[in-house]
Amino acid sequence: MSVYTTIEHHELDAFLGHYPVDVLESFAGISDGIENTNYFVNCKDGARFVLTIFEHHSFDEMQYFLNLMHHLADHGVPSANPVADNDGQYLRMLKDKPAALVERLKGGSIRETTSSHCAQIGAALGKLHSAGMSFDATLPNPRGPHWCKETADLVLSKLSAQDQSILKEEIAFQRGKRAADIPRGVIHADLFRDNALWDGKKLSGIIDFYYACNDVLLYDIAVTVNDWCCNDDYSLNPDKVTTLLQQYHSQRSLTEAEQHFWPTMLRAAALRFWLSRLYDLHFPRPGELVHTKDPGEFRAIMIDRVTQQDAYQSYWL
Repeated sequence: MSVYTTIEHHELDAFLGHYPVDVLESFAGISDGIENTNYFVNCKDGARFVLTIFEHHSFDEMQYFLNLMHHLADHGVPSANPVADNDGQYLRMLKDKPAALVERLKGGSIRETTSSHCAQIGAALGKLHSAGMSFDATLPNPRGPHWCKETADLVLSKLSAQDQSILKEEIAFQRGKRAADIPRGVIHADLFRDNALWDGKKLSGIIDFYYACNDVLLYDIAVTVNDWCCNDDYSLNPDKVTTLLQQYHSQRSLTEAEQHFWPTMLRAAALRFWLSRLYDLHFPRPGELVHTKDPGEFRAIMIDRVTQQDAYQSYWL
């Protein structure tokens, strides 16, 4: 479990006193996620929330994420809505760090996906991208191409000669690709299976918008497909990919230019998460019970996306 900031009952009780919620009954740390500290919060009237303490973002930076979450929920995107405090603000300080209280959605995450799951998440992502067009604030992707290059330079010496070669080749291949003239806007940037909740067979909502930013929309679809549509051998399942894209297209029309860049963005998305996991493995942060994810998974995904690039060009609408 990733808990970097521990809190006591009386500290959380005092924090909740600034919100229009009932008295605290219980709370517990959440195991998913490695960037922030998260707690389930239960109040005596039965209301349930998630408290997030932000470990790496400033108070001002967090305004983008929380205002975006409210905007998306207000525009019908199935997602978690932040709770405003008694002053109408979504963000407060807790233990000298920005913190927010968010409505807890019903259900839980899934491990195995079906075509129905992929259809629903595709439609939700399309609706998210469409709703994001009317969101005024912008935030450049902090883990975009420049970050990839810097992180590759940091981890390179930790890798085998073979992996150094793979990484250098992909960094060179991706140079300039994200500057392509294809649609841009608000992206989730981390829509993995553990960032969507299901109430039975129905999607109850998307969560964890704290990587959200403005970037290439197709890249966000690729991040999602690389996780939701993967076979056990890390290849892509054509039926799941096509289903996800079709339902996405029903909410925001995909373009011919995006089809051209589709295999490239699958590679870019795999590269980003291989790099972040390599960094977390070789440069771990201090924390309590910190969970580090295996970079080997995304190494395998990236290699597959590279070697099967021509085949994946046909995995489209």
